[in-house]
Amino acid sequence: MSTRSRGTRLSGRTKHPRRGRSAAALTALFLGASLAVAVPGSASADAEDVTAARVDNPYVGATPYVNPDWSARAAAEPGGSAIADEPSFVWMDRIAAIEGTTAGRGLKEHLDTALDQGADLFQVVIYDLPGRDCSALASNGELGPTEIGRYKSEYIDPIAELLADPAYAELRIVALIEPDSLPNLVTNAGGTAGSTPECAVMKENGNYEKGVGYALSTLGDIPNVYNYVDAAHHGWLGWDSNFVPAAQQFKKAATTEGATVGDVHGFIVNTANYSVLKEPYLKITDSVNGTTVRQSKWVDWNYYVDELTFAQGLREELVRQGFDSGLGMLIDTARNGWGGDDRPTGPGPTTSVDAYVDGSRADRRIHAGNWCNQSGAGVGERPVTAPEPGIDAYVWAKPPGESDGSSEPIDNDEGKGFDRMCDPTYEGNGRNGFSLTGALPDSPVAGHWFSAQFQELLANAHPPLDGGGEPGGPGEDDTTAPTAPTGLKTTATSATTVSLSWTAATDDTGVTGYDVYRDGTRVGSTTTTAYADSGLTPGTAYTYTYTVRAKDAAGNVSPPSASLAATTTEGGGSTGALKVQYRTSDTSPTDNQIRMGLQVVNTGQSAVNLADVKLRYWFTPDGSGAVTSTCDWAQLGCGGVTHTVKQAGGSAPGASHYVEVGFASGSLAPGAATGEIQLRLNKADWSNFDESDDYSRSTSTGFTDHAKIGLYLGTALTWGTAP
Repeated sequence: MSTRSRGTRLSGRTKHPRRGRSAAALTALFLGASLAVAVPGSASADAEDVTAARVDNPYVGATPYVNPDWSARAAAEPGGSAIADEPSFVWMDRIAAIEGTTAGRGLKEHLDTALDQGADLFQVVIYDLPGRDCSALASNGELGPTEIGRYKSEYIDPIAELLADPAYAELRIVALIEPDSLPNLVTNAGGTAGSTPECAVMKENGNYEKGVGYALSTLGDIPNVYNYVDAAHHGWLGWDSNFVPAAQQFKKAATTEGATVGDVHGFIVNTANYSVLKEPYLKITDSVNGTTVRQSKWVDWNYYVDELTFAQGLREELVRQGFDSGLGMLIDTARNGWGGDDRPTGPGPTTSVDAYVDGSRADRRIHAGNWCNQSGAGVGERPVTAPEPGIDAYVWAKPPGESDGSSEPIDNDEGKGFDRMCDPTYEGNGRNGFSLTGALPDSPVAGHWFSAQFQELLANAHPPLDGGGEPGGPGEDDTTAPTAPTGLKTTATSATTVSLSWTAATDDTGVTGYDVYRDGTRVGSTTTTAYADSGLTPGTAYTYTYTVRAKDAAGNVSPPSASLAATTTEGGGSTGALKVQYRTSDTSPTDNQIRMGLQVVNTGQSAVNLADVKLRYWFTPDGSGAVTSTCDWAQLGCGGVTHTVKQAGGSAPGASHYVEVGFASGSLAPGAATGEIQLRLNKADWSNFDESDDYSRSTSTGFTDHAKIGLYLGTALTWGTAP
């Protein structure tokens, strides 16, 4: 597996209350704004009585620290200035790194430099467990399997003392806790082709769990530290045999050595790995000639094909295991762009399932288990805040240009060994299906600068660094921007949400999406012509100004739409700031049932009478047979849920009918949710539906806010966009 990347002290070690992330916090997940780059400034070190207020998403509105050590190396490379100012994590990968080494400044100097920059967000990797990374020799550490005492006293405690210094109390400090450790206990500690004796030892002695628990508890006591636990990637934990056991393992570690789930602000996936963020032409529900893509050699029965769906799905499972319902996820996108000449421009051939998958996938690795200095990789999405539901940010945990490991043995004093997975001639092991490694040649020791890799990452960046299309791609010669979207209007407002819709833009090659701006700042993106901007201030006297821009595959961006002014309503009482979350329970759009999960969340400040609430899910029955609705299960009991299929009055595409869901009685408290309601629709003759064009359907398998399901309080539409 993979490795590597990079983080206040209040007086004493007093326990501080940790604030759980309320259901209302989920609204903040739509505040999709690019991370601001820090600029030089000044900050006072006299911070004895100042502590940054704990927030639901530490990335929202933050100015992150740019590591000058990495930035200088990047800027010295040809073309490196294009990304040299991007924020990335500082890696504390050994005890000596705390004080600083000849290769880079220490933790205190990093923190002081962050203040000098005017930054208020600092990102650090906690990475020095006993017997570290028991399945990858390149990232082995300095501490032996039994040295848990040294880990606590010589590593975690000094870091905690620095982070808790009042001088840094106004910094939001994101701590990435121990990459690759807990996942190894799930998959590599016995009974599998990838198991190692070293991992079996760490599972038996429990020092990974003790170390992670101690780090969570100790750092979690510091009010301005936000702990995110490493959760591997979809190509490691995406199988059903690994997925739930991994969530259970995370829960076990998070309740060890005095830690609680309240010490975990979120999780991060794809740390220092190459798994693609989104597969544009491949879905896990695809099939070829009756054979599902899960049966292909590449997918190999995994339930996920990219990191975004994995992160969102894992988040739902972690909440089911007892973590906070407002849990946030991070995705490392530093090296998963996969642009360049080999990036597909459309779906693969349907001659066989393997041909289809191999022709469709953007991830061009030989095997999803390959992790070391991958040939053909590119820089991915630049760091951005709250880009998708449930995702706190895309981040650069692994700074581009830092090696994963040496391609041949190299003596060093950092405790890092030689792993054959970094050797391009090695024919693999059980963890990568005995495939070639796909590693670049002539690589240095893990964490050291690797110029050849950095240049390859720049060349294969996706989105491209210059904003243009890749050679041979759909936007190679496209310099024509889409037309500006028209008809921007408000379709609904609530205490914290403004729902928007607009008329589609046009483009010579095709519009791929839209960016939504509030007061000149991008707050989100969508591939549809509707967007719900959440997390706003109830009843504000301030008028929000919205515009929308269209974009195409080449990165061309349209002029802004005409601006639209909107205000929120008063909170509480009749509005209640309610929203609808949805997930599909049926990934096949052409079978004989429509199945879904729904829940209502109260993001307001007053209780709402559920008897006044109605939801509408719009669809088409695709035939003349009568449609019946059934409640299969509801957290509040199916007896308390009403559901009726009705014919819609209009003729909008995909919305000739709707199922109206209501509640017999009850009150929904502020910050509370109804819990899941599982509904099923079928026709009297049990003939098939075609849900592909249904107005309200989404392919999301994890709960997300869904603006195409209407929520009515009485007769007023207060959430969502009606067709």
